Amino acid sequence: MLNNLATDVREMLHEQLEYRELLYRMAARDLIIRYKQTIMGFGWAIFMPLINTVVFSVVFTQVAPIATPVPYPLFAYTGLWAWNFFAASVRFSLNSLTSNASLVGKVYFPREIFPFSNIAVCLVDFAVATVPLVVLMLWYGVAPGKSIVLLPLVLLIHVTFTAAMGLVLAIANLFYRDVKYLFELVIAVWMFSSSVIYPLDRLTGKLALIAFLNPTTVIIDGYRAALFNLPIHSMTSLVSTAVLSFVFLLGAWLYFHRSEYQFAEAL
Repeated sequence: MLNNLATDVREMLHEQLEYRELLYRMAARDLIIRYKQTIMGFGWAIFMPLINTVVFSVVFTQVAPIATPVPYPLFAYTGLWAWNFFAASVRFSLNSLTSNASLVGKVYFPREIFPFSNIAVCLVDFAVATVPLVVLMLWYGVAPGKSIVLLPLVLLIHVTFTAAMGLVLAIANLFYRDVKYLFELVIAVWMFSSSVIYPLDRLTGKLALIAFLNPTTVIIDGYRAALFNLPIHSMTSLVSTAVLSFVFLLGAWLYFHRSEYQFAEAL
């Protein structure tokens, strides 16, 4: 069994290396299509989290003020910045197979390229959206400290967990088309159950336990700790989320790889 697992993993990695040019070209295609005939172009990657930051800042600084370890606009933007990458990635990955039905049923190539290319495009948006984050940090005089060394690790966990969710949702939507209808409800509830717009210190008891079991909450907390030199609420949760994310990705990728022969029939 372990030999079969190792063989599958080697095959998956070899295919990704062999078809890396295709992944690059599909990501470039998706990026062009997304912003084709738009006036703002990459500006949309900045505009949406900024608008949401303004709205939440009015609510949580004027209507119902809450204490945050850094100025609230900076706190909220960081959460939205991280959340939007995850939500957009899984949203586009969800339809990545069904929207490319003509390609899925033809010549062979690793089909995980479809969700991976969508995630790569969202990663470009994520990088663009970093610009306002840096500006806000300069504006409020918040500088990173020694904890910035955690940033690459948090980013790796973030991308790994997102890729795993993208693979799962892509294959689920292929076999069960009502998944895309449930997704929008689940993602909305998921956002408000994560610490996107409120600090973890506001939660106590069972709510705090649930929050720390939520991978996106741990990831967002990790970003804030790394960027603002804040203490991580639970290093155990961060390590557990890292292990979970890598195991989740391995399992999702293996299942995706072994199910590819059924894709053409499901379309």
